[in-house]
Amino acid sequence: MSEGKKRKHTPEQKRILQNRKRAERNTALKSRMKTTVKKFEKAVEAGVANEESAVLYKDVTRTLDKMVTKGILHKNTAARKKSRLSKKISN
Repeated sequence: MSEGKKRKHTPEQKRILQNRKRAERNTALKSRMKTTVKKFEKAVEAGVANEESAVLYKDVTRTLDKMVTKGILHKNTAARKKSRLSKKISN
């Protein structure tokens, strides 16, 4: 670079900004995931009809799978959570 020009952001500053943005996105997605799981568990405990609980379970599994594809959850963690939630339906 010539002497007259300076960078606006150094690579370190850029990395900090990127990390903040990713952290905000991850916390929002984790919050959404937890909300759907809690909604499902609450419905199962309340004894909601099987059709409604099946719809909620489908929504939870879809959310967990999205978290895996976005790199927020490990695939085995999502599989474990789905397994435990499916047991709650059958009981």
